[in-house]
Amino acid sequence: MNRKKEMTAGFLFIAPSILLIVLLIGYPMIYNFIISFHKVPVNPKKPMQFVNFANFTKTLADPSFYKALGVTVFFTLLVVFLSTAVGLAVAILLNRRFFGKKIVKALILLPYIVPSVSLIFAWKYMFNNTYGIVNYLFVDVLGLFERAPLWFDRPASAFVLVTLFCVWKFFPYAFMSFYAILQTIDRTLYEAADVDGANGWQKFKVITLQEIKPVLATVVTLRTIWVFYMYTEVALLSGQVKTISVYLYENAFSMRDMGKAAAISILLFAIIFSFIMLVRKKVFKYE
Repeated sequence: MNRKKEMTAGFLFIAPSILLIVLLIGYPMIYNFIISFHKVPVNPKKPMQFVNFANFTKTLADPSFYKALGVTVFFTLLVVFLSTAVGLAVAILLNRRFFGKKIVKALILLPYIVPSVSLIFAWKYMFNNTYGIVNYLFVDVLGLFERAPLWFDRPASAFVLVTLFCVWKFFPYAFMSFYAILQTIDRTLYEAADVDGANGWQKFKVITLQEIKPVLATVVTLRTIWVFYMYTEVALLSGQVKTISVYLYENAFSMRDMGKAAAISILLFAIIFSFIMLVRKKVFKYE
C-alpha cells in the first residue's frame, strides 16, 4: 500500500512536467506531421487541402534541397570534428596544475556563455570592410590586400568564417565534458604506462581514449544534432551560407509554403536520426 502511495505521489509531482513536455513538444510534432500532408493557406481561416505526399515529392525533386543538404553535411562535419578536437586538446592541456588555471578556464568558457547575438555582431564588426579591426590589420598594417575584402558577402569566405565562429563558440562544451571525465581517470594507469616505456600517443590511445569513449560518443551525438539544425548563427552572420535550416526557413516564411517546410523537417529528422544511430553503433562502440 505504501509503495502504491509513493508511486501515486511521485506521478503527481512529475505530472506538470509531463504535461508541459506534451504541450511544448508533443503537440507541435504531431501538428507538424499532419500539415506535411496538406497545402496550408496563408489565411488561417481557410481550410487546409490534403495533398497526400506532394510536399515530400516536391522537396525531393528540388535541386536546392540537395545543395543545401550537402552544404549542411559538410558544415556539420567540420564544426563537430574541429570543436571536439579542440575541446579535447584543451582539456588534456589543462588537466594539470599551474598558476592561473581558474582564470584560463573562465576565459575558455566565456564564448559559450555569452549570448550568440552579442558575439555575432562583434564578429561582424571585426570583419567590417570599413572600420573592422581585421581589415585594418590585413590592408593598412600588413598590406596583404589592396582593398578590404567583403568577408561575409562571398560564399567561400563566409562559409569559412561561419565555421570558425561556430567552432570557437561551441568548443567549450566539449572542453567541459572532456575535462570532467579526465579528472576521474586513475593517475596510476599513466604511471604504469611510463614504467612500461609508453610514449604520449600510446598513453592517449590505450588509456585516455578508452576512458573518454562514452563521453566522446555523447558529445559528438549532441553536437551533430545541434549543428545540423543550426540557424541563428548561420543566418545572422551571413546570408551566403545556405544550410538546410536556412532553406527550411525560406520555404516556411519567405515562400509561405508551410506544408513543404513541415515535410522538410520530417525528412531532416529521419536523416539525422539514422545518422546518429549509425554513428553510435558503428563508430563509438565501447564495452
